[in-house]
Amino acid sequence: MSTPQLSVYFFLQAGIIILVCRLVGRLAQRLGQPQVVGEMIAGVTLGPSLFGALMPETQLALFPKPTLDMLYVGGQVGVGMYMFLVGTEFRADHFRARYRSAMAVSWAGIAVPFLLAFALAPWLQHVPGLFSDKTRFLEVALFLGAAIAITAFPMLARIIHERGLTGTPLGTLALTAGAMDDAAAWCILAIVLASFGGSWAQAWLAIGGGIAYLGFMLLAGRRLLAPLAARVPGQGPLPSSVLAWVMALFFLCAWAMDAIGIHAVFGGFILGACLPRGALTERLRELLQPMVVVVLLPLFFTYSGLKTQLSVFMDPAMLLPAIAILLASFGGKAIACWAAARLSGEPPRDAMAIGALMNARGLMELIIINIGLQAGVIEPGLFSILVIMAILTTLMATPLFNWIMRDRRAASPPMAGDPSLP
Repeated sequence: MSTPQLSVYFFLQAGIIILVCRLVGRLAQRLGQPQVVGEMIAGVTLGPSLFGALMPETQLALFPKPTLDMLYVGGQVGVGMYMFLVGTEFRADHFRARYRSAMAVSWAGIAVPFLLAFALAPWLQHVPGLFSDKTRFLEVALFLGAAIAITAFPMLARIIHERGLTGTPLGTLALTAGAMDDAAAWCILAIVLASFGGSWAQAWLAIGGGIAYLGFMLLAGRRLLAPLAARVPGQGPLPSSVLAWVMALFFLCAWAMDAIGIHAVFGGFILGACLPRGALTERLRELLQPMVVVVLLPLFFTYSGLKTQLSVFMDPAMLLPAIAILLASFGGKAIACWAAARLSGEPPRDAMAIGALMNARGLMELIIINIGLQAGVIEPGLFSILVIMAILTTLMATPLFNWIMRDRRAASPPMAGDPSLP
């Protein structure tokens, strides 16, 4: 297929993807769910499980294999910029407030999923269609643990903000624990990616390079980036020269993390977290967020959906592993976080709310499993199971949290129509 033909397909695919994601997302909002839940489902419906099952020839004509590489690149740019924007909203003060209770909830939300993953790994490692033959036991256990332990931190922050709980003991505890959980899961994923394939020279390069990049950005990044913030006026649009510098730095940081063998999303997130807070980050979110959320992220959701085969649940050999993974994902995280919150002295309702929020995976899960699939750590069977797990846990989070907190009045309106980060 020639380059002009690829561009024609890409434009058609992008238009249809955006329309379908907006329509399904709007339907999700009417049902009380965030827009992102509908877009995750829309990605699956455009894949072989629904669209491909009902109209296989049309689906294949719209998404022929030679065009998927362009869709992948667009999706990776979207998810990298998404993590960059998440980084610009990262608040270190959440770590300093209610640190001890948050540490207990976070460690429980990490330890129990990883214990379950290590218990399941000897069995799941040898189930065809889940993990690559080259994946060793430790990599299987660590990847599965990270996938179960991850939390939809941006969605958690969004629910807390919209319920008027920002700055409250419950909101601060949930945000702190969620940030800790995600930081641990991403670090473990980086180790898995670095060690996969048995090349420890490459592994040490990735781990050492990642630590060096993080240390440099934390120690010197904000100081070096401060002149960019100083060039942003208090009023008016973001100067184009500042935007050019930020975008160049984003792509270079993403390239650096990809080049050493980790992943581009790490580079984007850390850059965003180190940008000076204030007018610079506010204008960047105002300018970039609509394009990322409306245009680029749907490409990522659809690329994930095109790799998802719901028929895996019809295979008797895969059904029992799928049920075991789903039960470990649902029960391990929610129950562990609830129990830790209660043992830390939290009221019963707040502890239940924390368990519900921490159990949502959202887009963060899709990012992790796409990285694992692209790196060859996992196979399409496990990818499909974890996509369904991400959708179901995210679907449950908002109505369960609203039911638990039904007696507490929201200080802000519900999330319908909000274009903020999912």
